[in-house]
Amino acid sequence: MRKKLINIDNLSEVVKVYDGMTVMVAGFLGVGTSEILIDFLLNSGVKDLKVIVNDTSYPRKGVARLIEAKVVKKLICTHIGTNPETQRQFGSGELEIEFSPQGTLLERIRAKGTGLGGILTPVGVGTLIEEGKQKITLNDKEYLLELPLGADLAIIKAKQADRFGNLMYHGTACNFNPVMCLAADLVIAEAEEVVEIGKIDPDRVGTPGILVDYIITSGGR
Repeated sequence: MRKKLINIDNLSEVVKVYDGMTVMVAGFLGVGTSEILIDFLLNSGVKDLKVIVNDTSYPRKGVARLIEAKVVKKLICTHIGTNPETQRQFGSGELEIEFSPQGTLLERIRAKGTGLGGILTPVGVGTLIEEGKQKITLNDKEYLLELPLGADLAIIKAKQADRFGNLMYHGTACNFNPVMCLAADLVIAEAEEVVEIGKIDPDRVGTPGILVDYIITSGGR
């Protein structure tokens, strides 16, 4: 079976986004983030999004553009230190933010993708992070129970894809991409290049095609 290779201009005909949906956006400070799929969200007119992402990048880049357009209602992320507009909206009460330590965020997403009920972590015990969370003591050590994180849609960026949807990432642009593919109902991947099945070395496949629903090619943009 071959995955659907779709032109970005036709994506709205097959993928329906809606107000209030939860979107995972891969990337680290904008590296490994699909700008053309950010464009897709912005052009759709969708609002009140719940966005799960490591950070909100730099001004006018990646997720920052969603923040600047004020289409994000809630953000689950690790930090906002590189984006003044995110800080401003958080401070003014326009934007709700749930902070999650980076390793915890990653494992919460992985927990959803692998069917776990949550993870136990000592990170955040005795800090603001523990507020409202269940504490569990094991072998005289306290842990926080962190619940899984899933999404309606994951936006992914790959260096290469084949027509089955197998993805290959380049260097650190891999970051959150593979784990987010596990935890969303719908996965759309932008690939700089699409090749025939068998052209990607199996040892270089970072995400198996069974996890990818649609492929967009950017031609290296």
